[in-house]
Amino acid sequence: MGRQEVSLKDAVEFADNPETRCPCLLLLDTSGSMNGERIEALKAGLQTLHDDLVRDTVAARRIEVAIVTFNSQVRVVQDFVTVDKFQTPSLTASGETHMAAGIECALDMIEARKKTYRENHVSYYRPWVFMITDGQPEGEREEDVTRAANRLRTDEEAKRVAFFAVGVSGADVRRLSHIAVRTPLELEGLDFQGLFLWLSASMQAVSLSAPGDRVTLPPPGWIKRIAMFVVDNEMEIKAAVRVGKALIGLP
Repeated sequence: MGRQEVSLKDAVEFADNPETRCPCLLLLDTSGSMNGERIEALKAGLQTLHDDLVRDTVAARRIEVAIVTFNSQVRVVQDFVTVDKFQTPSLTASGETHMAAGIECALDMIEARKKTYRENHVSYYRPWVFMITDGQPEGEREEDVTRAANRLRTDEEAKRVAFFAVGVSGADVRRLSHIAVRTPLELEGLDFQGLFLWLSASMQAVSLSAPGDRVTLPPPGWIKRIAMFVVDNEMEIKAAVRVGKALIGLP
């Protein structure tokens, strides 16, 4: 499909639905270690997210979901679509964990989508990226990981994106804390349902606000425990539950 055709398609879409957009990209680890009940629980959680969001008629027209998976390859499983058009994908797990490449792809997609919004005079909230992984970068050069982490930090500081890292059992939370700006959160068991219900409620709260408002997120009951790790040679103990109580501006 050529650029002109894409632009026409976007123009028609936004003419039919000029609502302010609330983009959320799910960056999912589908490496070999996610095989079995982990990937099955993740797929069931995605269905829960869809079913919960689609019941809210405002959220269904405002929230856009995209899905990118990463293992030995990075794949755009679903480009940005409103919830009413979102379908739960079929996922399989294999290969290594090319996390840095996944992050770069996610940030590229966010920037491209914001450009499309601006071209069509559609307002939008700060995009969210939710990365779910049970590992750490694997099979990538360290300089590539560093570059992705630096880009992520720059985008967070400029409020171009809100990036959340969620570690499934076995994830190296300490390593994730050097990649993501926000404190990585650990999932309790395989409670993907609780995670995605929380994400749904959070995105619905944002979609009902005005761009630039400060929104209180609900407490995340799916978190395993308080995360303790060393950052820049200084011990920090951060209660992950603070994320649920924090006021986060999402312009």
